[in-house]
Amino acid sequence: MAVRRALIILAHSERTSFNYAMKEGAVETLKRKGWEVTESDLYAMKFNPIISKNDIKGKLKNPENFQYPAESVLAYKEGRLSPDIVAEQKKLEAADLVIFQFPLQWFGVPAILKGWFERVLIGEFAYTYAAMYDKGPFRNKKAVLSITTGGSGSMYSPEGVHGDMNIILWPIQSGILYFCGFQVLEPQLAYSIGHTPLDVRIQILEGWKKRLENIWDETPLYFAPSSLFDLNFEAGFLMKKEVQDEQKPQKFGLSVGHHLGKSIPTDSQLKARK
Repeated sequence: MAVRRALIILAHSERTSFNYAMKEGAVETLKRKGWEVTESDLYAMKFNPIISKNDIKGKLKNPENFQYPAESVLAYKEGRLSPDIVAEQKKLEAADLVIFQFPLQWFGVPAILKGWFERVLIGEFAYTYAAMYDKGPFRNKKAVLSITTGGSGSMYSPEGVHGDMNIILWPIQSGILYFCGFQVLEPQLAYSIGHTPLDVRIQILEGWKKRLENIWDETPLYFAPSSLFDLNFEAGFLMKKEVQDEQKPQKFGLSVGHHLGKSIPTDSQLKARK
């Protein structure tokens, strides 16, 4: 059996943080289970999160009207991307499982991780309009978000002051990970970690390590497959009419994003379908 490879991307500045402990726990557990583990500690690497002309080496296609998407795709095809981008792309290509470890900041990922997504997940490498979502380049890879929050779990409930965590996670899990083809596993959420007693933090960490022992066998979250849509510009990439008709009698929408004016499926971004 081939050795599985994991990439762990950490977006926290402090080695004394719970995020760092979760990262260390993941490294130790996966290695013990026979995985090869690579790390990208973005703050320690001083990873540059800003897209710019400096990401492209050599002559620009249109220096008078620089357009990052077009220039970066061409640079990727011609091997002219900045070495730090190439290094991260190689790590990603080699990985079977990718773990993103970070604190939730302003209902999203830290800026340094957002910049990693923007600079590393370049068109043609991570997606095309012909190969996206479940047809995407990373469809044989699995990804999981391991997140800490300042607020309690109740604050991120449908009745809580922050609103439903399912909606908060949709842009990351669907709009980034699933868009590039990843099979997205249930997120690992550690709520209100700064207000959690030491003994409970230890329990959370041990639970994470226990989960990682068999994480490859987990069922991914459900997302609407691309086969439900007419994937062309003429049709507007809309859900097929027959699919819309089939869904009319249903009580819930298909997903957070494809709610079809109905209630969203309960915990669809938190729990895999049984």
